[in-house]
Amino acid sequence: MSVRETVADVVIIGGGASGLSLAHALATSDDTGGLSGGSDRLSVALVEAPEGPLRPAERTWCFWEEAAGEFDDAVTASWRRMRVHGSDGQVFGGDLGPLRYKMIRSAGFERLVHTRLADLDHVRLLRATAHEVRATADGAEVRCTTADGLPAHVRGRIVYDSRPLPSLPPARTTLLQHFRGWFVRTRQPVFDPEVADLMDFRVPQPSHGLAFGYVLPLGPRDALVEYTLFSRAPLSRESYDRALRHYTADVLKLGELEIRDAEQGVIPMTDARFPRRAGAGVFRIGAASGATRPATGYTFSAARRQTRGIAAALCAGRGGAVPAPWSRRATAMDAVMLRALDTGRVDGPQFFSTLFRRTPPERLLRFLDGRTGLFEDLRIGFAVPMWPMLRTALELPFLPRRPVGASRTAVAQAPVTGVLLPHDPPPP
Repeated sequence: MSVRETVADVVIIGGGASGLSLAHALATSDDTGGLSGGSDRLSVALVEAPEGPLRPAERTWCFWEEAAGEFDDAVTASWRRMRVHGSDGQVFGGDLGPLRYKMIRSAGFERLVHTRLADLDHVRLLRATAHEVRATADGAEVRCTTADGLPAHVRGRIVYDSRPLPSLPPARTTLLQHFRGWFVRTRQPVFDPEVADLMDFRVPQPSHGLAFGYVLPLGPRDALVEYTLFSRAPLSRESYDRALRHYTADVLKLGELEIRDAEQGVIPMTDARFPRRAGAGVFRIGAASGATRPATGYTFSAARRQTRGIAAALCAGRGGAVPAPWSRRATAMDAVMLRALDTGRVDGPQFFSTLFRRTPPERLLRFLDGRTGLFEDLRIGFAVPMWPMLRTALELPFLPRRPVGASRTAVAQAPVTGVLLPHDPPPP
């Protein structure tokens, strides 16, 4: 059986947010000497899983940036204001200033990037399942199986792998952010399309961790409504749905509604150290390299920042090392927060409500994106419980890092459509 051979300067494995972002950044960069050794553009091979069980269902990615962005053509909706509802009913938040909180659906993002790459001679898309990455004398080789079952080898001087890790690295603390969301349509206009509700703590709280609602309006009658928990283990689908029925009916009081789609996922929140180099000429990018912010679960902005840094370095001929997605100060603060939350030293809803109440929304979003300075970080630090956080910070250096088992990444479930939902009792 003949083997299909493909050769490129750069090989990217995976067509998710980080893989597509890197392909887009490399394809649209200025001419470079880089790896190609001349003034020609770098050749890029993007290996994406074919349709089938290994290809993830559609996902939702949210992030914030200033009003205009390079992927605005794929943005489903955006919001200029945000709110947080405390468990006592108090509301915090306000205008985001020059920032906009944005939602992108993975299918729309993929279509946009594929369209922009389609007519570029130096970029090639391969539908194949990557099985193994081997070092070679001049780089690395990705061994794949095509959609029609044929073997294929893709060789490159450098390979970027965005596939999920088989297991998480050892950590001192690991929580899971797990959620289920409904895309709903109501009979009456009940949503404010200008306001995103990032955290609504008016839901029953678990004995460990925290729970909150999350509402992203897509129009006066349409929204993504999610039930999210930070805890050590996910729930059954039935438990999420009971919680969503309670939230939509008894807290939001939406009345009769139609569930037009659904998504469900699990995101590790961990202080594990993610190695960004996987071998000679092989690097990890995206969530597999630690791009997920441990304290929040947001990944999209960090993945884009990381891939832009890679493209800039390659174009300048400085090599292809992957930059750290977060600063050491940011990861240290997140490690303290995770440990304090996991031990119960801080009350989750009170912690986040206080943070949002005492910090202007624009500054807080820049902080969550790792774009604040030391002085701003200190000001935000004074907004949270001091002694529990200080005690936790002092003990962390003495805690061992332990294996935490298989990694879990956000995966949307199959769509659920055409379901009419009347009022239901709250979950037991």
